[in-house]
Amino acid sequence: MSRRRAEPGCGGCGWRAGAPGEGRGRRRYAPGPAAKALPRRRLALQSQVPMGWTMRLVTAALLLGLMMVVTGDEDENSPCAHEALLDEDTLFCQGLEVFYPELGNIGCKVVPDCHNYRQKITSWMEPIVKFPGAVDGATYILVMVDPDAPSRAEPRQRFWRHWLVTDIKGADLKKGKIQGQELSAYQAPSPPAHSGFHRYQFFVYLQEGKVISLLPKENKTRGSWKMDRFLNRFHLGEPEASTQFMTQNYQDSPTLQAPRGRASEPKHKTRRR
Repeated sequence: MSRRRAEPGCGGCGWRAGAPGEGRGRRRYAPGPAAKALPRRRLALQSQVPMGWTMRLVTAALLLGLMMVVTGDEDENSPCAHEALLDEDTLFCQGLEVFYPELGNIGCKVVPDCHNYRQKITSWMEPIVKFPGAVDGATYILVMVDPDAPSRAEPRQRFWRHWLVTDIKGADLKKGKIQGQELSAYQAPSPPAHSGFHRYQFFVYLQEGKVISLLPKENKTRGSWKMDRFLNRFHLGEPEASTQFMTQNYQDSPTLQAPRGRASEPKHKTRRR
């Protein structure tokens, strides 16, 4: 039986005559060298595709890292960066945590001048105050004051009493639950316009079974509160923990910087634990 040559354009595909009994004129396909090379080419292409995507992912990761570095440098100077207090004010921050919505723990920081935080804080409810070092069987007193009323430069109404709660159980204070006798309901920070930055200070005192109360004249006004006299009257001594944060009126210029100056506080130091 005669064999036929591969037809033109087949690339060595190998068309040949049929085997005996398959019928006259029928041809069978036998893969030639070019056809046999196709699977190897496909495997080579498949091995190249993942490598291409891997390089793309690596490049994307490098670009993302570079963007994060650049963005981080910009965030340090952005109005939303949490600016820490100056060194002389950070010494006041000892073991107490104060949490406001959206801001988190604002202790030892300046309220950022973004997202309208400085206006929002004037209407938020009382913050969560935590003292992780509180003793479960003890009772505590929480005091919040503004020593910079009406301004830090002229604090004629120091101390402005923003919050006063007694009979707080240590187990609750450790969890941030301020439950007790509220002698002065919480009053949100509201510094007057053009009065600069105000410090809002928090103290925790060990009550030790004492019955705490305010005098009638102390209940008449919150301003010009003689905090030292109050502490001496009940022999409260040094605070167990304290912290503070700073903010200013939201209408004031955002270019103003947190001022430097001596820390104003009652005439005692926070007990170091």
